[in-house]
Amino acid sequence: MSSLRVLRWLPFVVMAGVAVMDMLAGRSLVFLPLLTLGPAFASVSGGVRRTAFVGAVALGICVPMAIYNDLLFTWENNLTVIGIAGVTGASMLAAGLRLQRERELASVRQVAEAAQRVLLRPVPRRAGDLRVGLSYTSAAAEARIGGDLYEVVTTPQGVRLLIGDVQGKGLAAVETAAWVLGAFREAAYDETDLADIGERLEASLARHLGSEQFVTAIIAEIHDTEVSLVNFGHPPPLLIHADGGIATAEPPEQGLPLGLGVFDASQTKAHRVPFHRGDRILFFTDGVIEARNAAGEFYPLEERAGLLRREDPQVALDALRADLVSHTGGPLLDDAAMLLLHRPGH
Repeated sequence: MSSLRVLRWLPFVVMAGVAVMDMLAGRSLVFLPLLTLGPAFASVSGGVRRTAFVGAVALGICVPMAIYNDLLFTWENNLTVIGIAGVTGASMLAAGLRLQRERELASVRQVAEAAQRVLLRPVPRRAGDLRVGLSYTSAAAEARIGGDLYEVVTTPQGVRLLIGDVQGKGLAAVETAAWVLGAFREAAYDETDLADIGERLEASLARHLGSEQFVTAIIAEIHDTEVSLVNFGHPPPLLIHADGGIATAEPPEQGLPLGLGVFDASQTKAHRVPFHRGDRILFFTDGVIEARNAAGEFYPLEERAGLLRREDPQVALDALRADLVSHTGGPLLDDAAMLLLHRPGH
């Protein structure tokens, strides 16, 4: 039985239990004031009308039980009736405010999701000689719209991509992601060096971000047998080699996240890692590796990398995403974006 069904039936189960306990205890003990638990629990999951109905049921139980206990029209029972009516009224008000807040939150989510869909346009399934797979899973928290971002473009210099994660959640994070993506889409065609693209992103964010905001990101460029990477404080990608080996593309020096360039004026340098025929490279945000199961254990991405060896990158990512959700046992608490590139063999 789902938790929602449990909550819907809980008020009636509680009130029935109060009535049974009152009858078993005899006339020496009176449990009727506990009937106020019925409308109180009803306000948690029900609407205003349902809460009022549960309150009416509580009063309907109270009257015959008062007759059974010889308490009808006594001051004790009158106080119980007033208490049930008062709690029912307060619970109806609470249920109404909860529903109003849920409607407002749903409206904000719809606006944010629409903005995010426009911002994160579909990536090409093929870029140059590469096959591309994409997975984006939104978090289930209240501010579930986050600032995970990605882009793949084919430029005169080759295939270039960006993956990043904006600090924070909600529409503000989506707005920041828009600035980053807009700057990248322009700079990816103009700049010949990846580090210069990073400088362009840093300059753009310096004009629009607050002093305490930042964006972790990786900018990459695919070569014939290598991948150039510039890492701005982002989780390093995972390389799955055709021979079965798995490696993490750790940068020689960890760069600061974008937006924090004021603390270090030096330019973050690119580094290269091998990327041959048959190899795969997985870019991801921290929502993947920080996903926990019921025991508090992080998702073991490297142990599950075998799921990415399927021929179709999209099928492989779908399998990995299903395994990730299975690991957490429910919705994710943070956005999780994954971008898988596969260079097919001859």
